[in-house]
Amino acid sequence: MLTDMSTSRPGTPDNTATAPAAPLRRTHDDAPDTAALFARMAELEDGPERDAVRDELVTAWLPMAHRIAGRFRDRGESVEDLRQVAALGLVKAIDRFDPSRGAFESYAVPTITGEVKRHFRDRMWALRVPRRVQELRNRVRVARRDLTQNPGSPEPSAADIAAHTGLTEEEVAAGMEALESFSTLSLDAELSSGDDGYSLADTLGAADSSYDVVVDREAAKEGLRRLPERERAILYMRFFEDMTQSRIADKLGISQMHVSRLISRSCARVRDEVLGQGPGGRGAL
Repeated sequence: MLTDMSTSRPGTPDNTATAPAAPLRRTHDDAPDTAALFARMAELEDGPERDAVRDELVTAWLPMAHRIAGRFRDRGESVEDLRQVAALGLVKAIDRFDPSRGAFESYAVPTITGEVKRHFRDRMWALRVPRRVQELRNRVRVARRDLTQNPGSPEPSAADIAAHTGLTEEEVAAGMEALESFSTLSLDAELSSGDDGYSLADTLGAADSSYDVVVDREAAKEGLRRLPERERAILYMRFFEDMTQSRIADKLGISQMHVSRLISRSCARVRDEVLGQGPGGRGAL
């Protein structure tokens, strides 16, 4: 009778190979082990070699910075711009990190996040928006993200968002309007309609100094009417015919000094009239 000799007897060690334990996974795959690089950079003086190590660290940790930037998508700023801001925060974190204080990721994440939040705070709200409107905008944004997270999900209506958030449709409308108005538009940005390359700045008028001349003349009319005839004539010759004070004096048969005093006094009276301080102005009330 044949006996199966492969059966293990009690007490006999089992020589079956044991599968090696799976290595511990990091919280994120974009958190590389760069402790040696940081230690090396700390020992180097400023120069090409240190810059090369710094660039290597930036390249190694850039995926993490991009991941953090992705948390702030759909807030009125392009992902590419957010990635650039996050990369700036990463560079700051690398430059300021002290390897003796712990893991770089623990220091870099809040530094990069703070840089992105600062970007929104400093640049996105061009006007002061009431806190209530900001809260509505945030709730609408989160609701739209929740309702469209499944592939093929249709764009939610105001009623859908209201049912999801418990807000009224009027509040949802206010939040959606704030969400769409969240980012400022550069004057140099090309207009979406047409392909002629016109920017918003091209459609805006420029200040025309000739309007100021018209306004000033209209404002001075009443004051000029109130002047004695000779003083009106002197101002006309001086400012409209561009005559010198000496020529005016010769024409009127008076001294140049007298002409100068008359011009100064007449201009002061017209100015007071324009400012409402003359006999016919508010200052006389």
